[in-house]
Amino acid sequence: MGEEIKHSHFSLEDFEQFQHRLEAETTELKTHFSGHLSETGGYTAGFELEACLVDQAHLRPNPVNTAFLDALQSPLASAELAAFDVEFNTLARPLTGKVFQQFHHELSQILAEARQAAHSLDSEILYCGILPTLEESDLTARQMSPLKRYKALNEQVLASRQGSPIKLDIKGREHLATQHQDVMLEAAATSFQVHYQTPAHKIADAYNASLVVSAPLLAAATNAPFLFGKDLWNETRIPVFEQSVDSGGYAGAAKGPLHRVTFGSGYIRGDIMECFEENLAHYPPLLPILFDEYQPPFAHLRLHNGTLWRWNRPILGFDKNGKPHIRLEHRSLPGGPTVSDMIANAAFFYGLIRYFQEQDCSQLEFAAARDNFYEAARFGLSAKLQWLDGKRYRVKDLLLEQLLPDAHSGLVVLNIDRTDIDHYLGIMKARVKAGASGAAWQRLRYQQHHGNLEALTRDYLQAQHTDQPVHLWTP
Repeated sequence: MGEEIKHSHFSLEDFEQFQHRLEAETTELKTHFSGHLSETGGYTAGFELEACLVDQAHLRPNPVNTAFLDALQSPLASAELAAFDVEFNTLARPLTGKVFQQFHHELSQILAEARQAAHSLDSEILYCGILPTLEESDLTARQMSPLKRYKALNEQVLASRQGSPIKLDIKGREHLATQHQDVMLEAAATSFQVHYQTPAHKIADAYNASLVVSAPLLAAATNAPFLFGKDLWNETRIPVFEQSVDSGGYAGAAKGPLHRVTFGSGYIRGDIMECFEENLAHYPPLLPILFDEYQPPFAHLRLHNGTLWRWNRPILGFDKNGKPHIRLEHRSLPGGPTVSDMIANAAFFYGLIRYFQEQDCSQLEFAAARDNFYEAARFGLSAKLQWLDGKRYRVKDLLLEQLLPDAHSGLVVLNIDRTDIDHYLGIMKARVKAGASGAAWQRLRYQQHHGNLEALTRDYLQAQHTDQPVHLWTP
């Protein structure tokens, strides 16, 4: 979905030809699991950060991403669905040594340059799971980025729903119920996406580990309590994204568990091809773009996979020699509160997944892992989770007593610099001990400002610019 397309209207023949090519590429990819995938000896990491452009006067969404990108002139930045959203990418790096310091410096530099470009448009860059000042009237088709891929996505999602409106119904501390005739509700959710490449023979274990660790990781990182002035979940992004592109699989599966935004349908039992075979068997093509023979291999399979948003999604890419690899994209983390917090979240994720990909994750029933995920999204550091030993824990206790030491062990195995380990896991430990997530801070500030979301957002932006971890922000 990151590449622009040439047109947004499709014929029945387009869908039929795309399906035929998708079947052929899925079969071809299966043969690559016999030793043709890139089998590097190390581990690689990278990030994507989605952020909002807001006007300097009132910190309201400012739909100027085209002018912003023209001013920035960076190959690491691109437009998102809404004209007030942008995405920043880091370069992939080997997951070893002082990699987190390096990522911290790189992302800080990208954002400093972005702020300068935004200031030239009387705007600011703000990264948060959901922009607190966002109003429902901001999410209309008029605010969509002028790119054909988004127009096509909107048309095809609505067509798959036979034109029925997209509904949000979120019950949290308050209740939000609304409906739209387009997919713009998705633009409310902005994330910090973490990529993890392992040697090919370990990717299935990494996928299973990611399902298990998603809940405690998210519980410690929540940063999106408000939407349209309603106090909902600790990480309201999760139900917003799942409901805003609500479109299922074939026939009756559209009303079942196989939705396009999903926690998944189960653990991998054999190899990661099970995900791609599920893509083929259960999800009709959404954007049947037909590529010519000069496009990269597996172009149709990759595009189809890009229209399925698992919270832990396998991604087919290529190494510098053109050899295919599969990496894991973890999508549940919110943007913000600061670069320090995001790098700490990422360090915790990498340490946990490296540790747990050597464990038998199936000790935790898949249904329990999925329930844990939504419990964490709703209640954050107040959640109670079932764990591999069959016991239920307060997530704060689980994090402090078991998972932070496990993450430390995983980072040691990756040969991460001890200074990096101590610094970034130290941020996580202090945040958890204090119960000071971004969501908790926003709720406290909301009360202090008597429900004034602009004042809350101004305080948030000022604190974000300090790059002090959120547990050190003035309460």
